[in-house]
Amino acid sequence: MYIYTWYQWLMFFFVYCFIGWIFESTYVSIKSLHFINRGFLRLPLLPLYGSGAILMLFLTIPVQNNLFLVFLLGMTGATVLEYITGYVMERLFKMKYWDYTNDPLNLNGYICLVSSLAWGFLTIMLTEFIHRPVEWLIFQISPAFCIAFSLIIFALFLADAIHSTKEALDLGRVLETMTKLRTELEEAQVQIALLKAETTEKVAELRTEVRLKAASLKAETADVLKESTLAERLQLLTDSKEKLANRLTIFTKGILRRNPSASSRLFEEALKELKEYSRKYRK
Repeated sequence: MYIYTWYQWLMFFFVYCFIGWIFESTYVSIKSLHFINRGFLRLPLLPLYGSGAILMLFLTIPVQNNLFLVFLLGMTGATVLEYITGYVMERLFKMKYWDYTNDPLNLNGYICLVSSLAWGFLTIMLTEFIHRPVEWLIFQISPAFCIAFSLIIFALFLADAIHSTKEALDLGRVLETMTKLRTELEEAQVQIALLKAETTEKVAELRTEVRLKAASLKAETADVLKESTLAERLQLLTDSKEKLANRLTIFTKGILRRNPSASSRLFEEALKELKEYSRKYRK
């Protein structure tokens, strides 16, 4: 069992990517009460499921007659794959595309006990029920058609992966820049508030200390000019933030909409703003 050619393995990979997309999109769409094209890619494919399925099949070849070991090896292999994938994606893209932080017995939000157990049961379902009809279907396809079809899908998959990776990297840079702008905006707002408080205090002093009127007026004028400069800086920062949000392409917005539960440990506030922006401007 599981002795296949390279193009059959490739076909299996794409079949399970597609099945994973159906499962995830259905689950998230029901949860969100509207259709969501789930995943990192624009194509209806989830590479994590395809990679997980292929890994499960490889790992369970020596123990395919022992369901407990099939469960254990599938659970372990898929959990390790999920952790590594989640870790690498967060480091690259500044976002967690899935987050188990609120689930019990999770590790850094990348994996959790419930998810790992689900992978184990999915391995049994895969090896005992799902893979056999999929295998039969692939065997019915002629080698020439199978090779041509798998290569075409691979070319589309590769192009989508490259483009989506570029968009996700751009999104990560936008999150980083927006967070810096947000910090600068808050600092400018605090400085303006402090200057207003100081000016109010000086105006009160003018009423009681007439003999210092000239000096106080001079200081007050300087503060007003400083406040005006800060206000201009505040407006500039606000405009820069809006322009940055407007830089989001339709594809970048699509990444946010396809991953409604995505989170960011370092840039959570900026991510919330961009999610809201992508919902407001869907075009």
